[in-house]
Amino acid sequence: MPFALTTKTVNSLMPDPAKRLEIPDPALSGLYLVVQPSGAKSWALRYRQRGKPKKLTLGRWPVMPIAAARFAASEALELIESGADPTREDASGKVCSLVDLFSKRHLAQLKSGDGVLAVFQRDVVSRWGDRPVREISRRDVIELLDAIIESGRPVAANRTLAHLSKFFGWLVERGEIDTNPVIGVKKPTREVARDRVLTDDEIRWFWIATERAGPVWMSFARLLLLTGQRRDEVAGMRASEIRGDVWHLDGARTKNGRPHDVPLTEVAKTLLRDPSGAAGYLLTTTGTTPVSGFQKAKSKIDFHMHAVAAEELGVPVEVPHWTFHDLRRTAATGMARLGIPVRVTEAVLNHVSGTGGGIVAVYQRHNFADEKRQALEAWAGLVHEIVEAKVRPIK
Repeated sequence: MPFALTTKTVNSLMPDPAKRLEIPDPALSGLYLVVQPSGAKSWALRYRQRGKPKKLTLGRWPVMPIAAARFAASEALELIESGADPTREDASGKVCSLVDLFSKRHLAQLKSGDGVLAVFQRDVVSRWGDRPVREISRRDVIELLDAIIESGRPVAANRTLAHLSKFFGWLVERGEIDTNPVIGVKKPTREVARDRVLTDDEIRWFWIATERAGPVWMSFARLLLLTGQRRDEVAGMRASEIRGDVWHLDGARTKNGRPHDVPLTEVAKTLLRDPSGAAGYLLTTTGTTPVSGFQKAKSKIDFHMHAVAAEELGVPVEVPHWTFHDLRRTAATGMARLGIPVRVTEAVLNHVSGTGGGIVAVYQRHNFADEKRQALEAWAGLVHEIVEAKVRPIK
């Protein structure tokens, strides 16, 4: 008579020195706890496909607890019912196939999942894709991070290290590898908080340069500056989010998970493009997905900024490095320059830290709708003054 598997019963199970034991889980048909003569315990799923018996190893105990084993087994059974073979998803043990599986099982549940997968495809799969994951060592991890740094992306190396740590930890939980090769590897780069804010001259050059970068990128870049919202939030704008002169973001679209209303100034409304495709994206080059290729677009705007600056001043100008996120900081700084209260600026940016955090966030229910509109209109007015300013060329 099978007995219920609980944490207590699994811990109490003693190995048989002469043979391997397989204890069925009465709560889920096909799921077994495997107890090796050495005392090691793991989870396995036994099933039949096309008349042939098969076995899928799920993970090790206690790294994979009972609930996680049942969940993994249920996912595998769903694949089997659909005609797929779960043992083939990662049978090769190659990095490329396991990254794909990691994306389906873990990254697909995250808001940032697409971005993380892009990092894996660009920096990990391109280098290790055909290698068995068990061959990846700490030395390999360090060499990969060194290559990213040498390509001029030191902060990206830190992010890649964090993603790899999660990936290899997930593989350990599944029993694919025994140890995480990232353990003991320190962040390769010391990060310093950015404080880059575009100057008035740079704002003017940026504004003119965006027009030369093309209509879609002009709308995208200028909306970043005028609204102060995050890059992916602006890129993913849909017609269904525009309610008159307010842009409404559901919690699923914001970084902090809180719904957010952004008042649209007159100039911001002129930048809204007609919806394209069934999804109704306002900023898209395909009609089916939000605009992407941000680094390429930023490089294009950079090129035109340098050209505009040289035309205006009569001499070549070196514009310091900036990012799209710096436009958000520039907007916040501009509102501070106009005397906008910090709490209102935080409301515009949908921040929950600083003056809007703690007890204030719990008891202060005022949404600052009017104040946000006044702040953004004042900021749009200042941008207009800056763009229209004339500079005497240097002789």
